[in-house]
Amino acid sequence: MAVEQQAPGATGATGAGRRRSRRDEILEIAVGLFAARGYHGVSMDDIGAAAGVTGPALYHHFAGKEAMLVAALIPVSEGLLAGGQERAAGHPDDPRAALESLIDFHVDFALANPAVIALHLHELDRLPDEPRRRIRRLQRLYVEEWVVVLTALHPGMPAGEARVLAHAAFGLMNSTPFLGGEVDRRRRAALLRSATLAALLADG
Repeated sequence: MAVEQQAPGATGATGAGRRRSRRDEILEIAVGLFAARGYHGVSMDDIGAAAGVTGPALYHHFAGKEAMLVAALIPVSEGLLAGGQERAAGHPDDPRAALESLIDFHVDFALANPAVIALHLHELDRLPDEPRRRIRRLQRLYVEEWVVVLTALHPGMPAGEARVLAHAAFGLMNSTPFLGGEVDRRRRAALLRSATLAALLADG
């Protein structure tokens, strides 16, 4: 699987406009390697070699691979929740506009952060219980932002059905790590937005 390397939360969810530190650069490299090779396929030596950092200097920034995975996934989950809350709150009386804003937000994030999405899909279970539970809770809260909007858009729709639709939409939008580069980013964004909106507007 070829996955673009992108700093976690570099756009869309977190870190917008913030100057990246050396720690951020190392984390970006680690995320790209984890996404491309799998967590167990990458050693600290591999990360250090790719980053041009010796062992002691690498451990100055991170205690180990596990700490890197936590540092990559928790801020992104927090940023997604904060962004989702902001987008939903921006259209309190117009669920259609709120949905379109949520879709725009998530598509932008997905296209900017394919490596992080790959980590969420395949490596989350590598984390210890506490950070994994924290990330799962943040994810559930993010889903609920979509559920509130969807149930407002479709009066009478049970919350459980809205969750099914929300997760289906995430699957569609989060498919980006597995897409080739034959379609340029702007067109991919337009396709993902229109397909997701059409799926969520359907009455079922």
